[in-house]
Amino acid sequence: MSEQRAYRQVTLARVHQHSRAQAHDQVATEVPVALVYNCQSHAVMMASPCHLLDFAYGFTLSEGIVESASELLHTAVLPQSQGVTLAITIPEHRASRLHERSRSLEGRSGCGLCGIQEMAQALRPLPTLPETAGIPARAIAAALTALPAQQLLNRDTGALHAAAFADREGALRIVREDIGRHNALDKLIGATARAGINASSGVVLVTSRCSMEMVQKTIAFGCPLLVAVSAPTSLAIELAQAHNLTIAAFARNERFNLYSHPQRVL
Repeated sequence: MSEQRAYRQVTLARVHQHSRAQAHDQVATEVPVALVYNCQSHAVMMASPCHLLDFAYGFTLSEGIVESASELLHTAVLPQSQGVTLAITIPEHRASRLHERSRSLEGRSGCGLCGIQEMAQALRPLPTLPETAGIPARAIAAALTALPAQQLLNRDTGALHAAAFADREGALRIVREDIGRHNALDKLIGATARAGINASSGVVLVTSRCSMEMVQKTIAFGCPLLVAVSAPTSLAIELAQAHNLTIAAFARNERFNLYSHPQRVL
């Protein structure tokens, strides 16, 4: 599905004080995306209809459905009349374990844990990230400065979150956008995995708050540093502390706060 399908033009009435005029605007497209593993539906997420192959890879990896990208044996993006189906084939032992998790078929663009029925599933086991070389604060600032110019869909619609991967010098390597912040991060994780980039070699940036599920996905990805433009939650900080993830939040105008493992930022 083409990138241009991520938004469409609408006609609107623009009101200013007592005047009214007809105008046009670009609005983000939102479609149901069904994730189907080995011919069985797992979840339906509301998402932007772009970079969906990346989404299939990233969701599958960040949710712990498989352990490596090589376990996605086949993936197809299948447009439907009312949305898109992502048909994914994984090893049978992975599929059997997945179907036991009993995740519901409906999710929302703003919720990364919709459909999870047990607390143990929400707080799933995660690895402890290894110690890595520090990243200069100037590199984080450089990446943050460069990011808005790469948010092309948000520029046109004002409705999309972004997730980006930057190297240790602050150069943006990959940027992905979506109406849902979790989806944007999944798309980034999938794109990075497909490109063969080592997650531990840089930093993840997100244009949203830093919630627990964003931390979970970043840890599962294997990146040691998560930078968010908005606030972290208490559980996000606790999880990051426990798994050796550095959180930098309120990251704007070359300033940020370090909430966990500050030694990683030089």
